[in-house]
Amino acid sequence: MKNRNIFFKSTLILILGGIITKILGFIIRIIYTRIVGEEVIGLYSLVMPTYSLLITIATLALPTSISKLVAENKHNNLKIVSTGTILIMTINFFVVLFMLFSARFIANTLLHEPRCYLLIIAMSFTFPIVSISSIIKGYYYGKQNMVPNVISNIFEQLIRGILIFIFVPSIIKKSEILAAASLFLFSFIEEVVSIFINLLFLPKHIKVNKSSFKPDRYTLKNILDISIPTVSSRIIGNIGYFFEPIIIQNILFMTGFSNNYIISEYGAYNAYTITILTVPSFFITAISSSLIPEVSKYYLQHNYYLIKKRLKEAIKFAFLIGIPYSILLIFFGKYILNVLYQTKMGLNYILILAPIFPLFYIENILMSFMQGVNKAKITMRITILGVIVKNVVLIISGLLHTGMYSLVISEIVNILVVVSLNIYYTNQFFKKL
Repeated sequence: MKNRNIFFKSTLILILGGIITKILGFIIRIIYTRIVGEEVIGLYSLVMPTYSLLITIATLALPTSISKLVAENKHNNLKIVSTGTILIMTINFFVVLFMLFSARFIANTLLHEPRCYLLIIAMSFTFPIVSISSIIKGYYYGKQNMVPNVISNIFEQLIRGILIFIFVPSIIKKSEILAAASLFLFSFIEEVVSIFINLLFLPKHIKVNKSSFKPDRYTLKNILDISIPTVSSRIIGNIGYFFEPIIIQNILFMTGFSNNYIISEYGAYNAYTITILTVPSFFITAISSSLIPEVSKYYLQHNYYLIKKRLKEAIKFAFLIGIPYSILLIFFGKYILNVLYQTKMGLNYILILAPIFPLFYIENILMSFMQGVNKAKITMRITILGVIVKNVVLIISGLLHTGMYSLVISEIVNILVVVSLNIYYTNQFFKKL
């Protein structure tokens, strides 16, 4: 009963915090979108796949590794965090260096949009601070203490909203590119605040000295054993996401669509369609974040009954949220778009994707379960196949002159393939017990 209470308490805290964070994020996004307009949103959307790929490399899935190791109590927690920090800062040094030398090539050659150069430079300087913040959050997830992360996330959104409200209206008058780049600067400030808040919640008995910052080989090995398969899976997924705007830009341009149409529609797809479809994601993230340390703990104890029970509870909860929300979007998507963004752009994409998105909501839960039972290599193989299938479908449907609907079609196929394989391997895991 005590373990059950810890799991549900952790999940509930994350959900309540997620609701507040999501509401604040929505308000901020609406304000920002109305201030800067669709052109800036389109440019920002073009560079986000690059950001997602590189931040995945920069963080090396260490939050998941640290969460799992802390939950299992295999090591000294301070040694886990310090070893992870040294590793992640070393990686960040090379990632930032790479970005500084390749930014112009990515903007000019891959994205065919020279204006993205400044945005790529700006984003690269956020990687180290975001990485450190993620390590601290991973520690709290492992301890199943969700309060510090919830409070820091709320403050992040508040800081972002204040900065956007004060500075963006004057920045946009000077330059659209600076208005888009400012979001990355704001992210840097937010993460500094987040780190400071999280540090306030650290146990008082922790003593830090010179030996604390010496990397431990055994701890490093255990961190990498978990993070390499996990990050490989995420990198592969983000490589697919990275190539998404590149494929869209080239295929649609080749089939007769203008560059303005591509930027406008792709911006609408990401800023409006995907944003609204993924509103329940903070519920799913809360469940997944609580599930990893919970499953890891029971897997170490060989308590497969509770592992199965927690997984079923998580999936049921995801469907209870996802299915009603999808029905809501099908019938009232038009009004939601109009109220939030004063636009109808992206509505057709929402109506097509909404029926399939309840499956998308359980994808992250199934992958978190796999990571908790040391099956991250399986998720990596599933992700590889999903990325290949999605990009192949994207290219073929794009060549058939389906316009931005090629992206919608490829998204549906990807969800069906990835979720089906995750369900299959989950069933295989329990059959072998």
